[in-house]
Amino acid sequence: MSDFHGVFPYLVSPIDAAGQIRTDVLARLCDDLIKSGVHGLTPLGSTGEFAYLNRQQRKIVVQTTVEAAAGRVPVVAGVASTSTADAVAQAKYYQKQGVDGILAILEAYFPLKDAQIESYFRAIADAVDIPVVIYTNPQFQRSDLTLDVVARLAEHPLIQYIKDASTNTGRLLSIMNRCGDQLQVFSASAHIPAAVMLIGGAGWMAGPACVAPRQSVALYDFCKADRWDEAMALQRRLWRLNEAFARYNLAACIKAGLSIQGYDVGDPIAPQAALSDDERKVIEAVLRDIE
Repeated sequence: MSDFHGVFPYLVSPIDAAGQIRTDVLARLCDDLIKSGVHGLTPLGSTGEFAYLNRQQRKIVVQTTVEAAAGRVPVVAGVASTSTADAVAQAKYYQKQGVDGILAILEAYFPLKDAQIESYFRAIADAVDIPVVIYTNPQFQRSDLTLDVVARLAEHPLIQYIKDASTNTGRLLSIMNRCGDQLQVFSASAHIPAAVMLIGGAGWMAGPACVAPRQSVALYDFCKADRWDEAMALQRRLWRLNEAFARYNLAACIKAGLSIQGYDVGDPIAPQAALSDDERKVIEAVLRDIE
């Protein structure tokens, strides 16, 4: 098995008013995150607004991330589609671009049955020879992965991880009990990362780590060292960021935070709206508190 672990920030996709990816901003963000100690980078996750980007924009985001990482940390790129053939084409292309893993996301318009959901993820894993992280988020996905589907997918040699954003930590423990060492579990910002680490998680893939990378890495290190009192003290402070993240539009929240920190990442892609001045002040206060 490969060794993806620790903190993987879900990168934003910086974009200007004309729809051009701000590659210089994204490259600087990637470099700063790596220097802050993160263990990997995830372009085209939920915070990366994958659902709002066209094919060319997605390719540029992934290429920029791979070039900026320069092999220092693994890059796990999001692949998302309503079509199996399109998802497979994306995965193959991103592997050629040099990513180290695929985050497989299912978008669904019409409802799908378990066998169809399973075949989508299996087709992506069959198309590449790098590790695959399957993604589940019942809040946003029309068709979710049941425990039975997860267990069957875990038998695929390249499906080695799951990133779960269900908010149901008991579900994570059920996955761990069912799949054992076949499937490592990554938390999302919807969970309490320290709690997920306590039950055996591999780390977390989440947008808030973009604006609090040093603190996120410190939390991971405390958990790995079994320094749970310090971990929980830091987790309590960081949880305010998770609360804000859940309260506002995902990309708008993290883009506002990065803008406050001096990154010209632009607004979320329409029809999403940027945070209001009052909402932005909430983010500013949270960032001050966790510093």
